[in-house]
Amino acid sequence: MRWHFLHQARERFWEIAGGVSVRTKILGIVLGGTVLFGLTTILQVRYALYHVLVARTQDWGIAMASDLAARSTDLILINDLMGLHRLLQDAVDHNPELRYAFALSPEGEVLAHTFGTGPEFPVGLVEAHPLPPGASYHLQPLRTPEGVIWDIAVPVFRGQAGVLRLGLRDTGVRAAVDALTVRLLLTTVAVSALSIGIALFLTHLIVRPIRGLVAMTERVARRDFTARAVVWAKDEIGALAQAFNAMVEELAQQERMRAFYIQRIIEAQEEERRRIARELHDETGQALASLRVGLRNIEQALDPETMRSRLQDMYRLVDETLNRVRRLAFELRPSVLDDLGLVAALERYIRDYRERFGIEVEMQVIGLDGRRIPPAIETAVYRIVQEALTNAAKYAGCQRISVLLQASPRLLSVIVEDDGCGFDVDRVLREEPGNRLGIYGMRERAQLVGGSLAIESAPGQGTTIYLRVPLEDS
Repeated sequence: MRWHFLHQARERFWEIAGGVSVRTKILGIVLGGTVLFGLTTILQVRYALYHVLVARTQDWGIAMASDLAARSTDLILINDLMGLHRLLQDAVDHNPELRYAFALSPEGEVLAHTFGTGPEFPVGLVEAHPLPPGASYHLQPLRTPEGVIWDIAVPVFRGQAGVLRLGLRDTGVRAAVDALTVRLLLTTVAVSALSIGIALFLTHLIVRPIRGLVAMTERVARRDFTARAVVWAKDEIGALAQAFNAMVEELAQQERMRAFYIQRIIEAQEEERRRIARELHDETGQALASLRVGLRNIEQALDPETMRSRLQDMYRLVDETLNRVRRLAFELRPSVLDDLGLVAALERYIRDYRERFGIEVEMQVIGLDGRRIPPAIETAVYRIVQEALTNAAKYAGCQRISVLLQASPRLLSVIVEDDGCGFDVDRVLREEPGNRLGIYGMRERAQLVGGSLAIESAPGQGTTIYLRVPLEDS
């Protein structure tokens, strides 16, 4: 029950704290800290000052009592009670800290006092503070309706002439402490007001760039990549604004690349359709027309030998047409990739690649013995390796290429390395998008399946492409 209450209180606190602005939070911290520091200082000063003043007042009271006792000795010995009363009354009248003074005979009888006459002397006051035998003085607090009275008892003529008692009140001490407390409170209020003013100025410096960042973020959310944050200073917020501008620039670059890539994809699709149409019209269509002519010739053949010869020509033409159609279908989408998997598809592609380009390609597979990975990853890896090999044939001028596929339970690593002329990777990446479309396409395919692609190359040192695709969630 207790923990549940604490949990609810904490949730409520964060709900309130999270619902106010940054400016309010900063003002609250500054004001709270100033007030807390001020009140703590006031309490400590008030406590220390009170006890110091009380100690000094008590020392003064003991000295005053000793002096009065010395001056009362002769008056008591000659039984001049009027003179004794005047002495005590003068002391009380001229020292506001003294509440009362009176003298006792050795037998405890009141000889003179400052309470007036007769019955006005407080009952029990004499017995409330006896002087211990042999003591030079004794101090004891007495709680009265007027507050705490420090009662001081000193012996007169070593106690042979009686005891003199003084009552000290702390009203003067409290008044001094209260006056100082009021001053400290006023100082705290003034410091708090000044702190709030400074905090308002500082929060304005902090909140203004943050609001600017929020406005720029909203523009970026609306796909306005021209938004840039103003860098006001070189502090953390300035670094945040610079990072924001760099992020927006990167997003704008990716957006341009995405638009360019989509346009090239559409153009490539149209070009592929035109190529397929030409292929169907120029080769398949011509082959079918030739078949039609051949069938007519067979129909018009006059002897069996001529018919068999023309049938053999027809078989060759059908075989060539079937091979063209199969090659065209394989180039569009190798069915072996769906039927037998990535390794079989790559082996088939590499075999055709060697025949087409005359480049020696060696492929090594580790950890994929009969194992199938998700179709999306198989397609992405196949297209990336296909693009890497095509680029090597077009630009590298290489003689040898090695392809390594290594799979673990959680990761598929692919390395394609050639011994070609290589290139400056950074320079190519800074070029126009059209010059690096292949690299961008490979990276996009890798990112679509949660992977990453890195390229290492230098002029004259060949090119190595590293592809890593996680298999944990697949």
